[in-house]
Amino acid sequence: MGDSNRVLVINNSYRKTDHMNNKIGFDNEKYLEEQTAAILERVEKFNDKLYLEFGGKILYDYHAARVLPGFDPNVKMRLLQKLKDKTDVILCIYAGDIEKKKIRADFGITYDTDALKTIDDFRDWGVNISAVVITRYEGQPSAKMFKSKLERRDIKVYTHMFTKGYPLDVDMIVSDEGYGANEYIETTKPIVVITGPGPGSGKLATCLSQVYHDYKKGYKSGYAKFETFPIWSMSLEHPVNVAYETATAELRDFNMIDHFHLEAYNEKTINYNRDVEAFPLLRRIMEKITGGPSMYKSPTDMGVNRAGFGIVDDAVVCQASVQEFIRRYFRYACEYTMGLVDKGTVERVDLLMKNNGVKVEDRKVVLPARQAAEEAPQCGKGNEGVYCGAAIELKDGTIITGKNSTLMHAASSLVMNAAKYLAKLPDDMHLLPPTITESLRHLKKEVLKGKEVSLDLEETLIALSISAVSSPAAQAAVDQLMNLRGCEVHTTHIPTPGDEAGMRKLGLQLTSDTNFSSKSLFIS
Repeated sequence: MGDSNRVLVINNSYRKTDHMNNKIGFDNEKYLEEQTAAILERVEKFNDKLYLEFGGKILYDYHAARVLPGFDPNVKMRLLQKLKDKTDVILCIYAGDIEKKKIRADFGITYDTDALKTIDDFRDWGVNISAVVITRYEGQPSAKMFKSKLERRDIKVYTHMFTKGYPLDVDMIVSDEGYGANEYIETTKPIVVITGPGPGSGKLATCLSQVYHDYKKGYKSGYAKFETFPIWSMSLEHPVNVAYETATAELRDFNMIDHFHLEAYNEKTINYNRDVEAFPLLRRIMEKITGGPSMYKSPTDMGVNRAGFGIVDDAVVCQASVQEFIRRYFRYACEYTMGLVDKGTVERVDLLMKNNGVKVEDRKVVLPARQAAEEAPQCGKGNEGVYCGAAIELKDGTIITGKNSTLMHAASSLVMNAAKYLAKLPDDMHLLPPTITESLRHLKKEVLKGKEVSLDLEETLIALSISAVSSPAAQAAVDQLMNLRGCEVHTTHIPTPGDEAGMRKLGLQLTSDTNFSSKSLFIS
């Protein structure tokens, strides 16, 4: 064997027979056209200004990309680019999320760091964020530091307290002591996009506070919500809508028929529970602000959501959504093991899977990864007898596995094996010269006094790139790494930070069993 322990699985048990990895189920251009027209139509209904709450992520919407194959994770930003001459952007972040250092799973960074990244990313797309609002601010130390950090970089920051009287006392909410107590955010464009990292960031309260101030100034502004999920025009049981429920299991959200819409129009549409439950209060607040009847008869009316009209292959979308059930189950199960979510979250996703006849083994890389772990060698003191396996499904349907060794982690072995296969290199070829691996092991063990000397994925990728300077074979393997983006991966253990970061940067769709990679508490 070469640098790593490779198992190439090509028998009928593990090779895809219903291969849909590269099939498209969603038309971005059609969606972009439909959604842009719907927004401009909504703006025309308000004479002065529309506050548009963005549900979900504007950039890097990987959930949508996973369940709607073909969906550009940044298509909403492309829409904003088209409308940037008419649009101001306000970013909301909940002070409590800053204080408890809540993590955005897609990037492994805290919400406050994600807010900084969002500002930079928007600038890269040519769209400036006009202001940042820290919501439900109570002088939390971390929130104060975050505010100071932004202000010292010349970014306008506002703070909004918890709305007095909310949710029962509408007269108090719609008063100078309620919404009126919030700072008014100055904007100049007819569309004001209100966004934020994750749910509960205070976007709705910010929108309504602005509308309140505008009406006091004599401007008849309005509110609408940019939505992607659930898709109102599809059934309650459609896998893409069920996938949204699995994605929000921690919040205990669930989809339901919008009975307000059914009563008003005799049309069955889908919304999610929080919007339906909050609608009567929201309608009363809007009527109190405007002094007249609300133009919205249902939560569905409030939404601007044309995602369903971008779907061009329902079978592809259904299969992709079912796979998202499994990904979410593994993610929540691992988070429960690490103490990040409660057991009820895992049980909710498990129930949704069972109701739809889905098993974790329906993810094609699960069984090969577990088989690889059974074949892994003894790993030495650092791992104390823990055997780890990993499997990847390439875009042609081939599944390749890797396992841990004294040289490298299972994730490292996996990526090396996959790169070798794609580069058509022989299995027994060494891509990492012993001089490089021994130098790294010496650094980790003797200089840095580490317990773990086998190479994690980030370290392996660095070693491979160094080897590529003098080895055409290593360079060929490096050139194939970009072809791993979007591939499905499963590991039999919760990845170490170096493995997780490496797989995220390669764009791999990772799930893991709930085992730790070491019996050492600190290393795990």
